[in-house]
Amino acid sequence: MTGTAEWLDDREQRTWQAFYDMQVLLWRRLSHHLARETGLSEPDYVVLTALAAAPGGRMRPFELGLVTDFEKSRLHHHLTRMSERGLVTREKCADTPRGAEIAITPAGRDAIEGAAPLRAEHVRRWLIEQLTKEQLDALAEISEAVLANLRAAGRPGTQDEESCAPPGC
Repeated sequence: MTGTAEWLDDREQRTWQAFYDMQVLLWRRLSHHLARETGLSEPDYVVLTALAAAPGGRMRPFELGLVTDFEKSRLHHHLTRMSERGLVTREKCADTPRGAEIAITPAGRDAIEGAAPLRAEHVRRWLIEQLTKEQLDALAEISEAVLANLRAAGRPGTQDEESCAPPGC
């Protein structure tokens, strides 16, 4: 840990608060409009996007958990609800007889294909169009730097997460 246990200074607090407020309000707005216009929740969208991009529209549950970053129990319950709505199916895995695969259904594919252009429109309206080309490039660079650091630290709550000792945690 390289930081100290001191409070954020005014500049750091302003940056953090603006970032935090922006992402909370942006995700709230995106989620609200996605649900209102398509009937899909954010978790539905994440799962369907991953499955639509996967070879054959199928993934093992553990792979889907890695992509979605959902805990095992949350993923299981959410997939059950999606299955009940006809968006996905659970099928036996051809490679591992005791294993399962999650497959996108035609209804699930229709849902994500209808939702994706709306999501793109919303992202453009509430994020992209508010920024100059230079700001977009800066946001991409900033996001990539933070992501690289977070990925290098490992997945939270796992053995690969870097150790975090007080006073910085």
